[in-house]
Amino acid sequence: MTMDFTLRRIAILGGLFCGAIALGETEVEVWLTTESLDVTLEQQEDVLFKDDGSGGGLIVDIDEDTQYQTIDGWGVSLTGASSWLITERLSDAKRQEVMESLFGPTGIGLSMLRQTIGASDFNLSTYSYNDGEEDPQLERFSIERDREYILPRIRDALSINPQIKVMGSPWSPPGWMKSSGDLIGGTLLNTHYETNADYLVKFIQAYEEEGVPIYAITPQNEPGYSPAHYPGMILTKNQQIRFIGDYLGPALRTAGLDRVKIICHDHNYDGLDIPQAILSSSASEYVAGSGFHHYGGPIQAMSTLNSEFPEKGIWFTEGGFGEWNDHFDNIVHEMIEIPRNWAKAIVLWNAALDQNSGPSVIGEDNPNEGMLLIRSDSMDQVSYNGQYYYLGHLSKFVRPGAVRIASPSWIGDLETVAFKNLDSSVALVVANRSQSARRITVNWRGKHFEYEVPRRCMITYQWGGNYDYTSVVSGLEIDPAGSDFSVRFDLDTKQRGPMFNVQKSGTLNERDWNYMLPRRVATEVGVETWMVETGGAVDQLFIKINVWP
Repeated sequence: MTMDFTLRRIAILGGLFCGAIALGETEVEVWLTTESLDVTLEQQEDVLFKDDGSGGGLIVDIDEDTQYQTIDGWGVSLTGASSWLITERLSDAKRQEVMESLFGPTGIGLSMLRQTIGASDFNLSTYSYNDGEEDPQLERFSIERDREYILPRIRDALSINPQIKVMGSPWSPPGWMKSSGDLIGGTLLNTHYETNADYLVKFIQAYEEEGVPIYAITPQNEPGYSPAHYPGMILTKNQQIRFIGDYLGPALRTAGLDRVKIICHDHNYDGLDIPQAILSSSASEYVAGSGFHHYGGPIQAMSTLNSEFPEKGIWFTEGGFGEWNDHFDNIVHEMIEIPRNWAKAIVLWNAALDQNSGPSVIGEDNPNEGMLLIRSDSMDQVSYNGQYYYLGHLSKFVRPGAVRIASPSWIGDLETVAFKNLDSSVALVVANRSQSARRITVNWRGKHFEYEVPRRCMITYQWGGNYDYTSVVSGLEIDPAGSDFSVRFDLDTKQRGPMFNVQKSGTLNERDWNYMLPRRVATEVGVETWMVETGGAVDQLFIKINVWP
């Protein structure tokens, strides 16, 4: 559609859709990654459901009527280290390629970010947003340190997928709020509970002023651990109950930010008594649920918590991989078992690290790996680790808003997890951890297909759905205001939790398209209204809205 206003022209190019076309009910897409990574998220030949006969091997019954948790998304952390590497060690073209591979439709379509509030161990240096002498009124508060590398990369991700959910987690409040007087060690002083709550409110407000909406926060990263070489802080369960119930929850409510979820615990499975205590306390009214890490204890702790507090959500908020746990069996097992144990999300740790597992304030002697390896001693040298592809078997096919449905699993052999997207398409993720191929028969709605799953691999099968591309974007409205124009449109979120982005160009030359960062201005049941601004007076402007399932 083309609209003419005096000397300026804006053309809205709707219906330029990316991704796979909706599948018929009998067609099944098959995507494969092998342990050796010789094959990585490559589409195989489709298979067909059969109406008659019966199959052999392991029987995988897909039961859409037995439903579990709703999925929030799948993500990673653009830490200071990751953001620096992506900014300083990639050319503009390579940076765009990498960000597309992480967040775009041709990549793995990540839909969550967990961002550090201040510095973590993976930064060039340690800092908070209010360093220096005691400042109870937070007059020195500033996120300036994040503006150089971190915020630009978050905005890049949001321009590729504006529906990314951003979670914030602090490693430490300013040192003057703590018993140690430092970012490292100590605990929160009784005199600064309210100050710390105000500090987190200011973080949310400052980031949202930068165009980064905050979906959730955790009060403290790993509150049961006090690291010796990087920011951290001990908060006992009783301290957390007091901080959330008496200060943080009320502060968010007073600031009109009670839409921001509070996720408690944000630590390992083996600290289960901590979220149990918090969710049993008066602080529970402010808490959306609990976050878990995988550095200690059994995954099944999340199922235990869900059985006790089914009304509260569970998120897997941090999973790092490295020398101690980067083998195939461990990663694919977690990709299957974490959602099977009620997690609404999987968020992995560093998006990228260099050849020395840095940059990091703890130096080069650490065993961590990023989702990507970006060399810091040269330009544009990028490789993708297994965690990128294995998480991609979920994130590329299971959209936000999907619900986990019932499927069997044989732990240590053939493991499965299944989901139903909002458009009724089904994704079945299978990991074969055995040393030999496994024949399976997948039963669904009275039909079945057979498949020989290769040894030591991960596969996603996807089928069905009634995704109607033509009705996703509607309500286009162009508003000339002063020297600028804004464009509003409605997005239907009932079908598949569709992802979209907006691009602009002064011409129709393919190389001239650039991303725009839209803002969500209204939300109703099943419909979101978004707005983009043209960014100045133009003689001609083309705007393209891309939607993918």
